[in-house]
Amino acid sequence: MTASRPLVAGNWKMNGLKAAAAEFGRMVEGYGPEMRKKVELAVCPPATLLYTLSVMAIGSRIAVGGQDCAVAAAGAHTGDLSAEMLADAGAAYVIVGHSERRTDHGESDGLVRAKAQAVLRAGLTPIVCIGETEAERRNNETLAIVERQLAGSLPDGVGPEDLVVAYEPVWAIGTGLTPSSDDIAEVHAHITGRLFARFGEPGERIRILYGGSVKPANAKEILGIPHVSGALVGGASLKAADFLSIAAAYA
Repeated sequence: MTASRPLVAGNWKMNGLKAAAAEFGRMVEGYGPEMRKKVELAVCPPATLLYTLSVMAIGSRIAVGGQDCAVAAAGAHTGDLSAEMLADAGAAYVIVGHSERRTDHGESDGLVRAKAQAVLRAGLTPIVCIGETEAERRNNETLAIVERQLAGSLPDGVGPEDLVVAYEPVWAIGTGLTPSSDDIAEVHAHITGRLFARFGEPGERIRILYGGSVKPANAKEILGIPHVSGALVGGASLKAADFLSIAAAYA
């Protein structure tokens, strides 16, 4: 059981200039009443487009979000954006702890946790990312890595309406590779078990997204796996037709 409708969230990463707003407009047009009943949509564009897309999304019920945030609410932090600033620009969600942040910027579980707390402080919902590398999977460390990241990255005292967890095996992001359905089911069931152990019954209702080369061709299979309550979509979220086709797996 999940907290609410499944969530399909698009992470545009460092892609999208002003012209990309037209593609988002097609998402708004395609997110009709029937789809709204069955699945929640969110798009996390680069910060330069956040306000533009948030205005376009008014009335559509598509949420927009940020891809990262600073821990501090304000201050002398050149180049950083606080969660409060993202909220002011129209964000509802903020991705924290994506593997590209952990790898490229050396973000620790502790820093991811502090960012998640900052997102909650601003009244937004963090999407907390976890996942193993290819070497860790080869060494049969997947469940241990996921468990460690969950323990270190999630704030205390949260429930199903407070945050979202996204499991993204690092080796599957942007590679076209995906784990087997059985592998995904095993990891998501383990995550659910750890959330229950830490937060009790409400923990079982925290939405757990799968991310890693999700596309229209595999969406129905992946999104039908037990304990998978949505997707965090990368490249396929840049095109309205592909993104809406993935969401339509819930239709």
